[in-house]
Amino acid sequence: MPLTHFDGDGRAHMVDVSDKDVTSRIAVAEGWVRMTPETLALVEQGSTKKGDVLGVARLAGIMGAKRTSDLIPLCHPLPITKVAVELEADAELPGVRIAATVKTTGQTGIEMEALTAVSVAALTVYDMLKAVERSMEIGGIRVILKDGGKSGLYEVGA
Repeated sequence: MPLTHFDGDGRAHMVDVSDKDVTSRIAVAEGWVRMTPETLALVEQGSTKKGDVLGVARLAGIMGAKRTSDLIPLCHPLPITKVAVELEADAELPGVRIAATVKTTGQTGIEMEALTAVSVAALTVYDMLKAVERSMEIGGIRVILKDGGKSGLYEVGA
């Protein structure tokens, strides 16, 4: 399958979506921030110097989704109709699991916005906790569900 962000001469370009149908679209992405149990306990107790880590990261993820076309050069600016970012402390990781759901009605997919929401939320968790632990690890960022448009439903494991 050819890469759509390159023209016939191999130059990067923004894909023309003007002939595509306007459809409802959704994407869900996930990721995590691994940390020590001691750092996670600070998050759960709400006793970090910078405040509510999960609340601030949730807002940052939402803002990141809304700014995706400013950050990723060939992304179309999309009329986002919903962004939900969920962060959950997970003692088994140990760390914070992040999921973002983004919706639109448009002519192109919204996966990049969901991935950006998770990435920005994860970076915000790191930023807010780096004073107590610089060895945190961010990972597992991937699309787990995408629906809408010509390519239809994609779901991890389906």
